[in-house]
Amino acid sequence: MRISLINVAYLLASLLFVASLRGLSAQQTARQGNTRGALGMALAVAVTLGALLAPDPEGGAHAMRAIRPEGLGLLAGAIGVGCVVGAVLAARVAMTSMPELVAVLHSFVGAAAALVGLATEIDAVHGGMPPEVAHHTEIHLGVFIGAVTFTGSVVAFLKLRGTLGSKPLLLPARHALNALLVLGCFALAGLAFQEGGTSRVTFLLISTGVASVLGAHLVLAIGGGDMPVVVSLLNSYSGWAASAAGFMLGNDLLIVTGALVGSSGAILSYIMCKAMNRSIWNVVFGGFGEQSGAKPAGGAAGPAKAVNETNVEGAAELLLGAKSVIVVPGYGMAVAQAQHAVKEITSLLAQRAVKVRYAIHPVAGRLPGHMNVLLAEANVSYEIVKEMEEINEDFGGTDVVIVIGANDIVNPSALDDPSSLIYGMPVLEAWHAGKVIMLKRGMAAGYAGVDNPICYYDNTLMLFGDAKASVQKLLAALQARSEKTAA
Repeated sequence: MRISLINVAYLLASLLFVASLRGLSAQQTARQGNTRGALGMALAVAVTLGALLAPDPEGGAHAMRAIRPEGLGLLAGAIGVGCVVGAVLAARVAMTSMPELVAVLHSFVGAAAALVGLATEIDAVHGGMPPEVAHHTEIHLGVFIGAVTFTGSVVAFLKLRGTLGSKPLLLPARHALNALLVLGCFALAGLAFQEGGTSRVTFLLISTGVASVLGAHLVLAIGGGDMPVVVSLLNSYSGWAASAAGFMLGNDLLIVTGALVGSSGAILSYIMCKAMNRSIWNVVFGGFGEQSGAKPAGGAAGPAKAVNETNVEGAAELLLGAKSVIVVPGYGMAVAQAQHAVKEITSLLAQRAVKVRYAIHPVAGRLPGHMNVLLAEANVSYEIVKEMEEINEDFGGTDVVIVIGANDIVNPSALDDPSSLIYGMPVLEAWHAGKVIMLKRGMAAGYAGVDNPICYYDNTLMLFGDAKASVQKLLAALQARSEKTAA
């Protein structure tokens, strides 16, 4: 009876996780989705703790083993520390650092899966249990995925944080090296199965080290322009690692939850790659941005081109004279934390009967939905926040487009220059508007390392400077002109 109640509770938690994913699919229901996920996790933890502290003696093979008394303190301490760390991170981490936090959380899941596999193997060896094919495969597969996820996520975190450079590390014969590392892990798993005894643990430890090197090398070989997809892929890896841990522990809920995370991460990675006109294999193994013979600037090198530069007063005049304005925010806006000032600008324009909308690219904020979250944090109505497919056709009828801290996502060479590294990537076609105001620090290329021809178009005006400072000055100029007009 007890085991049936536990299964029912696990089923309810699984349904809450599914409902959570459904809620997170839209901005207006994201908070509800988050709440459902938290409730599902709280239920899962409570039921699992209950089963550990008071196991069902008649539960049979599916019953959990009771935790030893000396382990209660360690378990309580681990849960307490985890809750405190999670609460502090949630309260202190800025939205602009959310991709880095996600990468770190993935590393925790990978490390947990690897440690569960190692502990399971050590326990089996000490208990004198002979290796069984299915269980042995679960352990080695779970440790392999977990170790790859752990080191890969750590490297992704360091790249997103800027501790490591965004340039890909392309070693000679790197594909052969990756294949050799994978084959090495398979060989070690086979040796562990044949040898038995304490050698099983030794071979598993060596395999863990090899998989850790593989995970680090895979992400080191990927350039900064592909970090959004990498983080999404690592999300998928962490899910499969958790699912493998569920098989090792005989926990159905962990299997289901891991499969949900793994499959959703894989789907998200596919959607992102489609938005960038890339394949998963090209991202993971391509060394994007460093192909031999590729042109780093989307065309032949030549003399420096002239740009049309403007100032804050000129930009304010254009915006006040417009009937329709589209704002294209990029990661530069997120880094500068300028979303609140941008919201004030658009609110001021809306008060003057200007039609204002935001155009969001699927990978504009390093993670899908990240830019939407930043705008929601600034209280921008989701009704005027439009995805690329919804708004791309409207640029031609727009008076002014203001591009804030974005580069690759408004690059016309993605559509008309086959020699460009980003050729074929869907972009926001801002250049069709009457005027384009681009806020940038300078003429440096974006994350993809590709020059942007839109900067040199006749209808483009460059407003150089720090995004936050420029936006605040622009807001002050608009307010001053509005007050002058009203007087």
